[in-house]
Order: sequence, then structure tokens, then C-alpha cells
Amino acid sequence: MNVHDKHADDTYLRSMLVERLRPMMAPNGIAGRYAHGRQLFSYCTLDRERLKAIELPCPIIGILLRGLKEVWLGNTTHVFEPGTVFVLPGRVPMDVVNIPAGRSAPYESLLLEVPALPAGMAPLLGDEKKSMRNGDRQFRISLDQDLVDTLAHAATAIASETLGEAVKAVRLTEVLTILRPMPAARPLFEASVPDEVAWLIGSAPSEAWTVERVAAHLGLGASTLRRRLAAEGTSFRTIVLNERLRAGQRALASGASSFAAAEAAGYSSRSHFARRYKESFGQLPGDHRIK
Repeated sequence: MNVHDKHADDTYLRSMLVERLRPMMAPNGIAGRYAHGRQLFSYCTLDRERLKAIELPCPIIGILLRGLKEVWLGNTTHVFEPGTVFVLPGRVPMDVVNIPAGRSAPYESLLLEVPALPAGMAPLLGDEKKSMRNGDRQFRISLDQDLVDTLAHAATAIASETLGEAVKAVRLTEVLTILRPMPAARPLFEASVPDEVAWLIGSAPSEAWTVERVAAHLGLGASTLRRRLAAEGTSFRTIVLNERLRAGQRALASGASSFAAAEAAGYSSRSHFARRYKESFGQLPGDHRIK
């Protein structure tokens, strides 16, 4: 595909995405923020506005519906046109300019906040994390037909009043699965060191995790990992204990016996598990199952 054909294809996909999301546009172009579902909202303004040094509380996936958007990070500017899909990081100061399409045509975007990854989806770890550090930060997501369909389905599902939270979580997971290999989507998968350690332990709580083994997964030295956890006010031992007890709690909630829950949590001694469980949750594992 030559440059002209690629540009035409991208323009077509952007137009298609905007059309499929048209039902979520502000009624009659009235300015304001419109909630469509959990952490999904559209924002509309009739006035050009510049937001200086803003820091989002968490990453967002955005889709520009009308007008233009400029994002300034340092001396670099990124300009988005209608149909552009972009990811903005959390806790990074940047200037944002929202530009209406004309005197009577508003600026509008659809935004999805992603404060945490869905259960079972890993943050960037180790080599994968390093491979996405190179180069300038990008915000624009490349479109293809699959991503357009997945985004439209996810937005429709999240905005639905009849679909359950489990279905909505699946739709979000589908979007994130497609976005994961893209450097511009990196902010969605970044996590603090304690959260990275917790995810690793939680993914296999019954395994014999050591500081050295976890540090190797994260591409760190063991002493560096200990220092960074301490700087965050926690420790490797605390995270291991918490994740194993959570695993035991989930097992009990699903109907497992105290013995099976202890095994799922990585405890060879059921009495040791019961003692730790009571210290953390104020009741014995058997009491949890009765309730």
C-alpha cells in the first residue's frame, strides 16, 4: 500500500468510527460533560480552550469526535483530527488545547478512564517494559478495521443499562488486548513497582516466590527491588502475604474447603494459613465459608 492509499484508508476508518459513535455525541451540540457509563463520558465545548499543565489522575483512551485537539508535552505538539484514537498518560503534566470545528460546530471527544487493568491482564514487565521505553512518547493509535469494531462494541456495551459489569469488563479487555503491543498505549499498562510485584505473586500465589526471582522478572536486582518497595512504604514479605491471603479468600468465596484454600494460597500448613487469615480478616477460614 502506498502513502496515498494508506492515508485514504486511515481517513475512511476514522470517519467510520465517528459515525458509529454518533449516538454518544452531545445532543444538539450543547456544551458539557455527558456520562455514558462507568468511567466513560463525552466532553463538548463551543469555545476554544487551553488547559495548562494538567495532570490526569489515570490514563485515558480518547476518540476525537468533532473539532481538533492539540496535546503539548515539552516542546512537542501532537494534533488530532476527528476519528483519531489517542491515549493520554496519567500524572504527566501537559498542555491540552481543544479547538471547535467552527463558530457553530463544537469540539467533542469521547473519553474512557482506565484507572486499573481488568483482572487477569498483566502490566508491562521486564523486557516488554524496556522495549517500549525507546523513542519519543506518542499518543496516536493506529487504526484498523478490527480496532474500529472493537472500540465501537466496547463503547456501546459500557454505555448500556442492560448489560452486566462482567460483559463490560470483557469488552474493555478486548480493546486493551489489541492496544497492548502499541507503544502509544503504554500508559495504560504501566504500574508501580509494588503493583508489578503484586501482579506476579497474584498470578501464581502458590509458587515459591523469592525476591531474586521476582526481581529477575522485573529486570531489576534484588537489592534494588527491596529499596524501591521500601520507598513505596511496603516490603516483599508484606506483598507476598497479602496476595496469598487474597488467593485463599477467593478460593473460600468460590466454595473451596479450608484445606483447598490453604493450598491455593501456597500454605503447606492449614493451621498456619488459618492463623494468618484470622490476623488479616478477623475470622477463621471456616467462618468465612459459613457466612
